[in-house]
Amino acid sequence: MNLHIVALFRFNDNYLIDAVELFHKLVKETRKENGCLQYDLIEDNSQKGTFFLIELWETVEHHSIHMGQNHLLEFFQSSAKFLVKTSEVYKGYKIY
Repeated sequence: MNLHIVALFRFNDNYLIDAVELFHKLVKETRKENGCLQYDLIEDNSQKGTFFLIELWETVEHHSIHMGQNHLLEFFQSSAKFLVKTSEVYKGYKIY
């Protein structure tokens, strides 16, 4: 069963260029991963500095492997100093 994820990030306005650069590398590398069906970065159009990662994984196991990838761990480490608050992650399965 496919796993759907929405991850919400809020970055300090002073670091938006840095955030986009970090996301660019993360998205580019993650899309190469086995089991990644979708990995898109969306910028909120009404809240500056708010970004969503829309993810679709073939299985929970594929996502679990993703969580240990160097490019994701590097993103977390590098982005932590730019975040306004901790990211929020929502996971679920498609109903309809």
